[in-house]
Amino acid sequence: MDVDAASAELDLTPQEVKEALEALLERRLVHRSGEDPVLLRAVDPDLLAAVATSSIEEKIRNQKRLLEEVRERFAGLREHYVNGLSRRNALLELIPRVDEVRVALNRASAQCRRELLTSQPGGSRDPEALADALARDTALLRRGVQMRTLYHHTARFNGPSQSYVAAVSALGAQYRTAHELFGRLIVYDREVAFIPDASHAWGAVLIREPSIVRYLCDIFEQTWSLAQPFSEAAIDGLEAVSKDIDRTIVKLMGAGLKDETIARRLGMSLRSVRRHIADMMESTGAESRFQLGVLLTQQGLLNPDVP
Repeated sequence: MDVDAASAELDLTPQEVKEALEALLERRLVHRSGEDPVLLRAVDPDLLAAVATSSIEEKIRNQKRLLEEVRERFAGLREHYVNGLSRRNALLELIPRVDEVRVALNRASAQCRRELLTSQPGGSRDPEALADALARDTALLRRGVQMRTLYHHTARFNGPSQSYVAAVSALGAQYRTAHELFGRLIVYDREVAFIPDASHAWGAVLIREPSIVRYLCDIFEQTWSLAQPFSEAAIDGLEAVSKDIDRTIVKLMGAGLKDETIARRLGMSLRSVRRHIADMMESTGAESRFQLGVLLTQQGLLNPDVP
């Protein structure tokens, strides 16, 4: 090894050559001759890679063995579980954890062949959740599955929801909105339904009982027939949409519902509901909610035919 010659040939300083040489020696890519330390010999990198990765590969093999053992253990449990279901003819299944709910939904989605009905209350959805839904729904539509989804009217104000609906509608899905929805519901092929679990915030109840599933589908169809095709609020006119929401809020107030209940039924935040009420009271000069209802009735503003 001639440091000066290497320096000139590689256009490096002697110090840089020495540092590079030390790095190669340290990594055992080069080693000195036992007879003459000046003589250096390069080592096949593949041999060194095999030595360096052998311990890692052994760990991977051990992890794979452990993975297979866990899968086999749970597969055995799954068989007992399915046998238990068949013996007691279980048509209702409680799924308490959100990760388990996702697995159950993905499995039902993969098995779906004809139709998917969904009711999604709320004015907005998480963009990340919408991205996952877009991939899943695209796969369903490409298999020829018919999709219909209900949203609250307030979803028309939400940008991510607008983009999602536009993308999936182009593939054949149908979307409608309503002021009030009966709750969250997902039905696959009119055979398997998912509804929220009241005792677990993120849990679900899987329903296979035919009469209950048919009843839920009937509720969906009734709401669907009264709902409006999904469109952006800006297209319909923000003022017209806002007045429509105001009318619904006042009607629900007249029915004795609390602000929290109104917000939940309309898929709005509590703050948004109270802002609508405050704006209406200010515009009409009402000093109480009761007076607000009276004034709006006198002005005919509760009539949906009034612009």
